Amino acid sequence: MSTYHEITCSTALHELKRKIPYGWDLNIYRGCSHGCRYCYAMGTHGFTGLADFSTNISVKTNVVEVLEKQLASSTWKREIVNIGGVTDSYQPAEAQYQLMPEILKLLIKYKTPAIISTKSDLVLRDYDLIDELSRITYINVAATVTTLDETIRKKIEPGAVSGRTRFAMLKQFRKTNASVGHHLMPIIPTLTDDSETLTALFEAGQDAGIDYVLPGALYLRGATKPAFFDFIKTSYPEKYDTLWNLYKKGGAPKEYKDELYGRLNPLRQSFGLSNSYSKPIKAKLKVYPPSEEQVSFI
Repeated sequence: MSTYHEITCSTALHELKRKIPYGWDLNIYRGCSHGCRYCYAMGTHGFTGLADFSTNISVKTNVVEVLEKQLASSTWKREIVNIGGVTDSYQPAEAQYQLMPEILKLLIKYKTPAIISTKSDLVLRDYDLIDELSRITYINVAATVTTLDETIRKKIEPGAVSGRTRFAMLKQFRKTNASVGHHLMPIIPTLTDDSETLTALFEAGQDAGIDYVLPGALYLRGATKPAFFDFIKTSYPEKYDTLWNLYKKGGAPKEYKDELYGRLNPLRQSFGLSNSYSKPIKAKLKVYPPSEEQVSFI
């Protein structure tokens, strides 16, 4: 059970050093109750691991007011905003605090393009607002889906909805002018990297009509690594030694990645799925021209 802590923020949008394909992050929560065992963010903002990251959720109660000040500024260039780059903006806390509808209204008001990535179908609550935004500027709705095997999903992502529910959500957003994408990450060696799992995911993505699929192998850093291996030791002890040997460093070795992508890319192509994150951005922004500053980094 998560505990919510109400806090205030002085800045809503945070500028990124690497502006590809977006230049700004917007996170309205700290911590995330999805409880994903591999979450790269569990060591941020003073969290010591998964236990406190998934149970102590901070809510930026003034984020809407602070965001409007930034969007209303004469210096704002209507650059692409990545919503929830660190924590899911549609995690269970959002059902109570309902900050996203007000944020979407501001994006509509200031014609600001955005990217939303989530593991929740709560985003469908805001379907009409996202539909409206999609008709005046670029908006992308993406779902992170790692497996369609519910036995595995319930262990590695206990607080999220099922993978099939996420694909069904994406299929609904195809009815809008938004682009939709599948973030296939992280791919976990020996657990979700087999060709059967990948094939099932690509089939579901094709059926949902996704614009792209963006794969990525598991990376472990900071507080995530010990938390992940504690989980593996308890839930998949037979895989512990193999994974430990693969992850002596933060990422899996080149040999593993070469083998993985050697299987993954031809399989993805056989389903006619693009892996270009930027292609739908460029297509949509041709219809809704961005500022000069946006063009410079797309």
